Amino acid sequence: MSRKCLIVDPMHPSLFQLLAEIGWEPVYRPEVNADEIEQMARGCEGMIIRSKAIVNGELLGDNPTIRFVARAGAGMDNLDLKYLSSKNITVIHAAEGNRDAVAEFAVGLLISLLRNIPKANQEVAGFVWDREGNRGEEIMGKTIGIIGYGNMGRAFANRLTGFGCKVLAYDKYKSRFGDNFCREATMEDIYLESDVLSLHIPLTEETRLMVNSEYLKRFAKNIILVNTARGEIVSLRDLAEAVKNGKVRGAALDVLENEKINRLSPDQLESFKYLTGRTNVILTPHIAGWTFESHEKINVALVTKLKRLGF
Repeated sequence: MSRKCLIVDPMHPSLFQLLAEIGWEPVYRPEVNADEIEQMARGCEGMIIRSKAIVNGELLGDNPTIRFVARAGAGMDNLDLKYLSSKNITVIHAAEGNRDAVAEFAVGLLISLLRNIPKANQEVAGFVWDREGNRGEEIMGKTIGIIGYGNMGRAFANRLTGFGCKVLAYDKYKSRFGDNFCREATMEDIYLESDVLSLHIPLTEETRLMVNSEYLKRFAKNIILVNTARGEIVSLRDLAEAVKNGKVRGAALDVLENEKINRLSPDQLESFKYLTGRTNVILTPHIAGWTFESHEKINVALVTKLKRLGF
């Protein structure tokens, strides 16, 4: 008899056959709201989720039947890991599924910013032909500082190998990870040498609002900031101030401190309006890992891990 796996977010249809091949019956309910998940999860042994709800004791209750929760993405900040561990619920995620998409997008953001592509496109559409005003910069010769050298950071470093730049990487929880793509560095190295800072770390209590005024002031150079990780890592207010005073001379953000942009606080709204009015800032709606290919690769990554773990 097949075990049931509740799927509460839209997923690529290839998932259903992949689950069936390892003995799981998909219960596909992407229309379910967060309040209905607890009832629907009863009797299911697995759950696959993106970002619909925070998976905690309030959602699953004191006696869950769920044996695993699979996050269809890289971050696990919407999973209460302490609660899940206390109930012996295995947690997996699928960073391998969208790491290539994120890495390509991070490179694209950096090139777009350095070469004034969004600005130039807007000007030409408005019948302005300004070559000198859009003279850009090359990645070659610059020092790229990477914070976090997991799936995303390493994939980004890999993509930079052909650009003739110096890549430094810092990871608080790893050592001796230097490879053909980067040189392992201390934070002091990152602060001293970086022309560009790219974030590839999860959102935790430690990293929440980590990139603030004090953090940015430590950089010896006026830097370019790229964030394809989690928006809450960067203080929107402090970033706006750093762009205003030139400490951040360009920013490319795929994620925001508050992504419900119709419900920004007054303080956030002021910073957001300032940043959207700058030609040296690029904002995109959390799409770095959002490709047709990654949509399917995430399924493969999740099911491969389930199979390896014996589910």
